[in-house]
Amino acid sequence: MKPWEMLLSESQERMLIVVKKGRENEVQRIFDKWDIHCVQIGEVTKDKNLKYYMNGELVADVPAESLVLGGGAPVYEREYSTPAYFDEIKKFDIADVVLPTSLKEAAYQLVQLPNIASKRWIYEQYDSMVMTGNTHTNEPSDAAVVRVHDSEKGLAVTTDCNSRYVFADPYKGAMIAVSEAARNIVCSGGVPVAITNCLNFGNPYNPEVYYQFVHAIKGMGEACRKFDTPVTGGNVSFYNQSEDGPVYPTPTIGMVGVLDSLSQKMSLSFQHPGDSIYLLGKNRNDLNCSEYLHHICGVSHSPTPHFDLEEEYRLQETLKRIISERIVKSAHDVSEGGLFACLLESAMANDLGFTIQTEKDLRKDAVLFGEAQSRVVVSVNSDLHALFEAEVRNIPFTKIGHVNANKEIVIDEESWGFVSDWKEAYDCSLEKKLVN
Repeated sequence: MKPWEMLLSESQERMLIVVKKGRENEVQRIFDKWDIHCVQIGEVTKDKNLKYYMNGELVADVPAESLVLGGGAPVYEREYSTPAYFDEIKKFDIADVVLPTSLKEAAYQLVQLPNIASKRWIYEQYDSMVMTGNTHTNEPSDAAVVRVHDSEKGLAVTTDCNSRYVFADPYKGAMIAVSEAARNIVCSGGVPVAITNCLNFGNPYNPEVYYQFVHAIKGMGEACRKFDTPVTGGNVSFYNQSEDGPVYPTPTIGMVGVLDSLSQKMSLSFQHPGDSIYLLGKNRNDLNCSEYLHHICGVSHSPTPHFDLEEEYRLQETLKRIISERIVKSAHDVSEGGLFACLLESAMANDLGFTIQTEKDLRKDAVLFGEAQSRVVVSVNSDLHALFEAEVRNIPFTKIGHVNANKEIVIDEESWGFVSDWKEAYDCSLEKKLVN
């Protein structure tokens, strides 16, 4: 290859790192352990220029500033405009949504939707335990947790983005994507530390698409600053569209968190019959952008669900504390599918049931299926009620029910059947759709 080809090549699977002088051998040992190619290519100098050599010959001598923003790198100022479909979103009124004749039947359809149903049929075709170190990391949790080899530490990893939220409000939707990723890390016992991203959009020369991109970037940045999760890398994919138009804007967030000890890991599963079930955060009369509203009610345009970044931050800080102090037995965030899907997933893992009461002053479908943000379901042993309530007094919380031993789902004193029946629908829906 010619020198300019090497300098301008965009071939993948490469990363540049700067190593503290004197610690080169430590880094090399790490790369040797994992059989990854690593070679020193230069050193940091006090010179203001980047100097490139090939076979001992100086082939380029470039001012460093000219290669970065603020120097000579190009800055694009493309036009963008507010999407016209926002007018349709503004027309949405929850009062126009008719309650279904059977909420149970609506829930049964809901848990079989591809965005909610188990992905078991896909991931079980692969060895999902490769390199996990044969620890208890297969215990279900909101984020995947793996052991750091030769250590008691763990890494929690998750990917999140609800493109329907971003379509409705790119700024707020991107903030939710980062926030939900952080919430999943925290619910699993970890502390969020950094993100990567995969930003998928349509044609950037379309002013409405570029509006989505600009505001999604702003929202992502705002949330990352709040949670102190720097963006370590990522990519942008434009021109994702067909004759039907651009894809929903999808700034997918990949986040990593750290557990100082695997003993800190928190499961999403209910653990013991008789444990109380609490909701951290508030239920609201909010069906916006929910799977229920979109797929069961057939409403394609609605605002993003309720979200407030400060509210989310307080929830996560409180959750970190009560999990680290082992005050709760399980933690699972309310996301796609709403409260009912959250409770069902917590119940299925250990084949336990739940009995809950819903608020009488809210729409029942909004309580069960709404996707308002900043909510987490936790289970608490009866001996710890007083301590738990004292620890969470700075955020809204409600005791909504208890875990039951008879494997039944009871909502407002009405039986919705047994968890095993719901588990069959939840586990096998995707398989039936793909195989049949």
